[in-house]
Amino acid sequence: MAKLDPAQYVRDVRTEVAKVTWPSRKETLITTGLVLAMSALAAVFFLVADQLIALAMRGLFGIG
Repeated sequence: MAKLDPAQYVRDVRTEVAKVTWPSRKETLITTGLVLAMSALAAVFFLVADQLIALAMRGLFGIG
């Protein structure tokens, strides 16, 4: 079993974090905007789909 060395672990973590390519502020804002826009679009789509299904059920069964 390998010996646990907290100092070596911290050095390894720092080395790996230095390799990460972090997004710029602009990239983060653009991505966030796209996620919000797609979420809103999905919400509208499912609202319309739900309303159409409810309309069809009311027409088919005459309830509601």
